[in-house]
Amino acid sequence: MKTSNYLVSPGKKIRLSDYSTNDTLDLKSKEDATKLLEKNIENMRELQDKLYASNIYSLLIIFQAMDAAGKDGTIKHVMSGLNPQGTQVYSFKQPSKEELDHGYLWRIYKALPERGRIGIFNRSHYEEVLVVKVHNLIRYQQLPSELVDDKIWQRRYEQINNFEKYLHENGTVVLKFFLNISKDEQKKRFLKRIEDPAKHWKFSADDINERKYWNEYHKAYEDAINATSKDYAPWYVIPADKKWFTRLVVSEIIVETLEKLNLDYPKVSDEWLTELNKCKEILLKEKD
Repeated sequence: MKTSNYLVSPGKKIRLSDYSTNDTLDLKSKEDATKLLEKNIENMRELQDKLYASNIYSLLIIFQAMDAAGKDGTIKHVMSGLNPQGTQVYSFKQPSKEELDHGYLWRIYKALPERGRIGIFNRSHYEEVLVVKVHNLIRYQQLPSELVDDKIWQRRYEQINNFEKYLHENGTVVLKFFLNISKDEQKKRFLKRIEDPAKHWKFSADDINERKYWNEYHKAYEDAINATSKDYAPWYVIPADKKWFTRLVVSEIIVETLEKLNLDYPKVSDEWLTELNKCKEILLKEKD
């Protein structure tokens, strides 16, 4: 699978309208994609085990999307085979009063994965240049008035780049996925949530209000992705109209990224091997 089709190359200026939302490459069926996804999940399970054992790198996976694009389902299905002991998922909601009394990256730092672990962010620090920008919520963030000017978003892009470069230079691999859903498909999914009692809890009247800002959100996403897709923290724009394809592509990129780390189990010293053999002898001599 050519996942580079979905990579936003550093320095490239994109328009989301140029990206297909229902692309499936050469895959024709959900069944074929499911088999490939299962294989990727098995590969991820082994790679995660080596990541955890080596305790050198961590992996941070960031999901951003318009409502109903499938972030929750992608996380659930793609990460289904991972060891929970080495995985942590954070969903970032509206900041609390305590969080607003700190810089916007404060709550992000607290949620970063430890070495050897995979951290998954369902929404992230990018909300600070998306919803905050679209709805001008910056005025509620208790910043000095002289800092709230027409350059504030550019400064935030720079801050985010510096933050993610710091993570990269300290052993955290950063992957960023924008799940690219069409407005028509979002409408269909909203209607399903309204019509299915089992999905009522997923729907909020605010979802309809946010839909009115579709163009503004797309422009905010374009600006953020163009400014922050870097070699050390790349963005991928993933087609999201077909959930089965979304999940497959995300899993493929995660496997490719982990494989590039050349992970392996730690090598033990000769002294430790000798000690292990002694322990084995003791166990074998034990009487039942």
